[in-house]
Amino acid sequence: MSLRFAILGLLSSRPMSGYEVKKVIDASVGHFWTADQSQIYRTLAALVTDGLATRRTVPQDDRPNLHLHSITEAGSEALDAWLTSPLPPEPTREPFLARLFFADRLPPAAVRELLEGRRAEMLAQLAELESVEAPREPATVAELLRAATLDNGLQHVRTELDWIETVLSRLEQQA
Repeated sequence: MSLRFAILGLLSSRPMSGYEVKKVIDASVGHFWTADQSQIYRTLAALVTDGLATRRTVPQDDRPNLHLHSITEAGSEALDAWLTSPLPPEPTREPFLARLFFADRLPPAAVRELLEGRRAEMLAQLAELESVEAPREPATVAELLRAATLDNGLQHVRTELDWIETVLSRLEQQA
């Protein structure tokens, strides 16, 4: 997924400043798509240049001016076209799995430490995902789909935790 489509999707709900886009990404899609502030501002500028969004400056007395971005009709059409287009296959890159693949060079205790470190990371990620508020009984399709992406993240993390436990158990049997 391109950041431009994530931002167009967010702007389709309401006009936002770059700061607001960052906050919304962190609070919603951040468990599967992240971006730093500079990427967001560059992408917003490109969307405006490409005619997919507009930028309106709102003067403020006690703060710097607010720059609100809104999706254009062309932006909505581009977002809809992306939503219905086939996604190209993405190459799989899992740095942890690459490390584990070659970890037989390490002593068994170091391999266990590697796995236990990953388990700690996954437990922290699980806690973070579990803290995201989602409606128990979604009232709209939008709520249902947003909750579904959260469920996906939770299931992935739980599956990885189960896998780590299996690998640790097999390592113990090898010892």
